Amino acid sequence: MRLNRFAFIIASSALCTACAVAQPTTPGFQVCLNDITEAAAAQGVSQQVSESLLSEVTPDPKVIEFDRRQPEFTQTFADYLETRVSPTRLNQGRQQLKDQANILDRVAAEHGVPAHYLVAFWGLETNYGQYLGRMSTVRSLATLACDTRRSAFFREELIAALQLVDAGTVSPEQLKGSWAGAVGNFQFLPSVYRDHAVDADGDGSIDLWDNFADAAESAARFLRARGWEPGERWGREVSLPAAFDYQLTDTTASVDDWSARGVMQADSSPLPSSDITARLLLPAGAQGPAFLVYPNFDVIMRWNPSQFYALAVGHLADRLNGAEPLVQSPPNEPALSTEAVSELQLTLSEAGFDSGPIDGRMGPATRQGIRAYQLANGLVPDGHPTQETLNKLGIKPSPR
Repeated sequence: MRLNRFAFIIASSALCTACAVAQPTTPGFQVCLNDITEAAAAQGVSQQVSESLLSEVTPDPKVIEFDRRQPEFTQTFADYLETRVSPTRLNQGRQQLKDQANILDRVAAEHGVPAHYLVAFWGLETNYGQYLGRMSTVRSLATLACDTRRSAFFREELIAALQLVDAGTVSPEQLKGSWAGAVGNFQFLPSVYRDHAVDADGDGSIDLWDNFADAAESAARFLRARGWEPGERWGREVSLPAAFDYQLTDTTASVDDWSARGVMQADSSPLPSSDITARLLLPAGAQGPAFLVYPNFDVIMRWNPSQFYALAVGHLADRLNGAEPLVQSPPNEPALSTEAVSELQLTLSEAGFDSGPIDGRMGPATRQGIRAYQLANGLVPDGHPTQETLNKLGIKPSPR
């Protein structure tokens, strides 16, 4: 069902008026919106739609605050996993597997994405639809598009949102979701909605908020488009031999090669023989659980490029499918604030160990810098900011 373009004007005016609170529009912000309006017009969006949605939008300071403080960068793996794979989430997920079995089984058969994976994504994204987000998608995306950090990315997402309204796929009042502009049960960004969402039940509309059939099939289609391999798992917890070379952390080899190095399943049974490629992850360092992750793990990270997120999706999916808790629990350790991570990066850089940009984010480059420092100083080179490593660098954790 297409929405009448003229019918949406009244709704969008009310929507944008509600967005225009507190924060005045700066000249630079308005110039940015004007540029986006021109770019949207070049991609076929009507001037009327762009002006109606953007004319009264103001920057949202809460969006910038959320963007700078994403939990993946301030929580430990133990804290992250505890909050996202909780007993309540497990119980609710198991119930959803039963309640939505007809839809999930059909989608799994057609697209090769098992039900427990879809429910795991659903649980992490919106707690099974219990929190879809209430922030204005247009205002959030406009704020991020006119910010300095990832403006090009969010500029295209804002244009995609305008395209959805211009095409009649969604109404302006539907466009509410997360601070990052994601919407619906599976928190699709507008470009994903535009390119992958489908009308699964043939009712004439694509509704990712209130129609689970549309939402689930759209999620499966998106995963397949990102390279999901049917019949393959995401990864598994493993155990490492006592004399393991921790320089191999974050490296890739075949499962058979890992077996030859003494890596076993978490219960100490042999790994299944396979030539599939697997990467070794130690999200909490040598004292925490170890994982071999397979190509489908990388697909999860194409959904959300956070290693913690992808591990949580995989583990939640396993638990929903009957697996036991992790054999090796992550250690309890103080969380590093953004400022502490920045200090760590600067200290490593001054000591001659490249840790990437000084941005307060514990990414792959920072872990590699830590690993190089640990190796040079006789520490276990697991790439994790252990207390011993921080002490040697003279850094005190300063949790938020």
